[in-house]
Amino acid sequence: MKIVGLSGGIGSGKSTVAGFLKELGAAIIDADSVGHRVLEMPEVKAQLTATFGQDILYSQGTVDRKRLAAIVFASQEALIKLNHIMHPPIRRQVEKELEEHRRRGAAVAVIEAPLLEEAGWTEMVDQLWVTTAPGDVILKRLTEKAGLTESEALARIKSQPPPEKYTTRADVIVNTDIPLNKLKEKVAALWPV
Repeated sequence: MKIVGLSGGIGSGKSTVAGFLKELGAAIIDADSVGHRVLEMPEVKAQLTATFGQDILYSQGTVDRKRLAAIVFASQEALIKLNHIMHPPIRRQVEKELEEHRRRGAAVAVIEAPLLEEAGWTEMVDQLWVTTAPGDVILKRLTEKAGLTESEALARIKSQPPPEKYTTRADVIVNTDIPLNKLKEKVAALWPV
């Protein structure tokens, strides 16, 4: 099974490219979705509340992701602490999902993860794809499509490495600032990987 790492900054078009890869037959592992499930694991929740306080929980005990995001995107130190807690269990889950796709006979699996390199996961992949888009396009995507305020969007953009950090080690760079039909054609032309 060939494993493709799909990375890039927030709003750069990773999910759109992942969707096109899925249409082409790839098994997709979305690290953000895995992270949402990991957040609710009792041992992870215990570490999070010990680090960030009980205020990050809703009254019924689930993690208030919006409140947690406000904390970690306001402080680089807090973000580092969050990643230290979250990356190991997310990696374990991603590895389990890869093994399941391998067992089912998938030819290609894609790990969609914004911080693939920072998390130390590049050795898990055979090829690294990185999505890019101009800063103004990313800001527009985050405010119009993701519903973030401009200050929330800028805080998230600022918390991530600069775009060139993503592209330095990329095997494939996909600029997503083109019409969707053209982007779909571009991804199809890169397939099979």
